[in-house]
Formats: sequence, C-alpha cells, structure tokens
Amino acid sequence: MTVEFLTSTPLITLNNGYKMPAIGLGCWMGSYGEGERCEQMVRTAMKVGYRHFDTAAGYQNEEHTGRALRESGIPRSQIFLTTKLASTDHHRVREAFEASLARLDCEYVDLFLMHWPQAEDETGRVLKEYESPTFVETWKEMEKLLDTGRVKSIGVSNFSVKTFGALLPQVKIVPAVNQVQLHPYLPQTELLDYCTSKGIHLTAYSPLGQTDSPLFTDETIVRIAEKYGVSTGQVLLSWGVQRGTSVVPKSEKEERLKTNLKLLKFDSDDLEAINAIHRQPGKNKNVAFHLGYVDGKPGMFGWTYEQLGWEYEYE
Repeated sequence: MTVEFLTSTPLITLNNGYKMPAIGLGCWMGSYGEGERCEQMVRTAMKVGYRHFDTAAGYQNEEHTGRALRESGIPRSQIFLTTKLASTDHHRVREAFEASLARLDCEYVDLFLMHWPQAEDETGRVLKEYESPTFVETWKEMEKLLDTGRVKSIGVSNFSVKTFGALLPQVKIVPAVNQVQLHPYLPQTELLDYCTSKGIHLTAYSPLGQTDSPLFTDETIVRIAEKYGVSTGQVLLSWGVQRGTSVVPKSEKEERLKTNLKLLKFDSDDLEAINAIHRQPGKNKNVAFHLGYVDGKPGMFGWTYEQLGWEYEYE
C-alpha cells in the first residue's frame, strides 16, 4: 500500500495568532537535573529538524536546554521554546519567570505555562485550592508578563474541565495551551472538546506513555504500525496530531528522533480503531502513569484527583 506522510511538521495557530510546531521535544529526562544528557539530546534534535522544545523550571535543565539552542546556529525566530512555572513559585511569578529566562538566556520565551494548578508555600506545604495564592491569583500575575514582551503566550498544564470552570470566568486572557497527559489509553476526549470550544489548544505530554509503556505492545497499535510499515511510536504521534493536538515526546536516540518527525495520515477505519482502544476491557487500567495518593485517595502532588478534576479510572 502507498503510505502518505506529511511533508513537514504542521503548525498549530494558537488563540493569539502565534504558531507552534505540532511536534516538540519534551525535556523531562525522567529525573531532576541530568543537564548534560538534556543538552546533548536537544543538540541532536536540532540537527534532525526539531524546532519546538518543552522544558520547565522544575526539570532543573533550563540552562542546558538554552545553551544547546543558542549554540545550534538556528535563528531564535525559528525556535518555539516552552518553560513552566513551578508550584513553589506561585507567590513570586515575575521573579520566577525572570529566573527561568536568565537560565535559558534565549531572549524570550514563546510559551510560559503554569505547571500545576496547586501551589506550595515556602515550607513545601501544598496549599488547598482555596488558599492564597490560588491558581486564579497566579494566572492573573502571569497575564501581566505579556506586557514585558519577553513571553509571547501563556498557558497552563494539568488543568481539567473543573479547574477551567473556576479559572475562566475570573480572568482576562484565555490560556493559549493546556498541556496534559494524553495518549490512546487516556484520549481526554471531553477535555479536548471543552478546550476546543474555548479556543485553548491541547498539548499531549507522555504521548507514548512512559518507561515500558504498554502502548508499544498494544495489539491494535502494533497491527496498524505493521500495516503502514512504520514504528508504533509513529502511529501514536500521528494519531495525536491527526486529532488536533500537539505532542511533545522525548527520545535521546537520533534514529528515533528522526522517525518521530515522520507523521503519516491514517484512513478513517484505522483512526477509529485507535480512538476505541481505551474502551476495550483492561485497557484503561494503565491510564494514570503518574498515579499517586493523597490522604489515601488517588492524587498528585498534594491534591486528590477530585480536587484536580480528574476522573481517571485506576486500580
């Protein structure tokens, strides 16, 4: 059969008119720091054609990411750079942004995200959703950053329909992006529809799952990969982009970095088969790769799933 690949990485137009490549490189290395590894990964990715890079203050590798981008020889205008506000910095948004920008040393940031809706105080205590600074207060401080000219777009990460319901009625600027865990076992269909209706673009982190992801051996994904003669990773990323999201996978291997950029177009039957995977018995038990517990209930970083507005199924 003839396989139809996209000739270039699609560009997503955000709600403020700025454009973002649909495929980026996630710079979370699986542990904090790992600067040298991250720097080499970014250098390799730049060489094979990546122009969208996603890091965070919490990853502790902004300095190395920025150095690789600066030394690549690629004009800054051709690079889309995202970083994120740490939960420990919700009470000092401007200072935290300035610190990230100094570490990156890349003139400006294309997208600045609130990494998580929950904040921590100076002692490390996770604040309740009603304690100041709330995520609404934090967002209002992020809005002010746009006046500096050193950040082009602002957005959020790990927000749900519930947390958006509390945020949007109280703010002036609608987030340009919401970055969440998203893949065929966790398609986030309700959230995607909601964000689309509000003009918020959805970006998928962990679009391939994480270490030893069951997605790579899922029989439907494997069958479609064999049909098109591509890798399972290409199937997963192509699905994400074809349904209107962007994706930020991570790989340190040059050959995998190359193939991840080669997106294909599925026929409608294959697209629907992938869309239906999460409804198959046993498939959704692995959706929450970041499963944690708060006060005996499933949660993440001090908030329960209920507080976060996540309605994941879990074991």
